[in-house]
Amino acid sequence: MSAKPVILTIYSQNHLRRDWYFDFSGAGFISFLKSVAEEMSQFGIDFSWRASPEHTVEIKSYGDLLNAVRLTSPADGVTSRCVGHIIGKSQNLDLMEDLRRAVNRVAFAPETIPPDDENRKVCHNCGCGC
Repeated sequence: MSAKPVILTIYSQNHLRRDWYFDFSGAGFISFLKSVAEEMSQFGIDFSWRASPEHTVEIKSYGDLLNAVRLTSPADGVTSRCVGHIIGKSQNLDLMEDLRRAVNRVAFAPETIPPDDENRKVCHNCGCGC
C-alpha cells in the first residue's frame, strides 16, 4: 500500500504589517516541518512541503497569514485549501499549532473540511473562493 500524499504549499507574502511576519524559511520552521513529516509517516501519510513564489498574499492580519499556507490531499479531493478554511478560527494565534491542526485534519478527517462554497469568515484575499 502506498503512502497517502499531503502537501503543504507556502505562498509568497507581501507583509503590510510587520507584526504578522513569520519566517517560513527559518531553521525552526523547517525543523517543525520535518517533525510533522516524521510523525505522519508513521501513519502512512507522505507529508511534504514546497514554496509557491508565483502566488502572493497580502498579509495584514493573522487570518491572511493562514491564507498564505495551503494544504492538498489528492486522494481525498482536497485541493489547495488555505489553512484558515480548514481550521476556521485560530484558538491561540500560534501558526505551528494551527498548521499541525490543519495537517491532522486533512490527513485523518478530510470529510470534516467545509466545502469550497461555504463562506468562511476567516478568509480575506487568498483567492480560494471561501
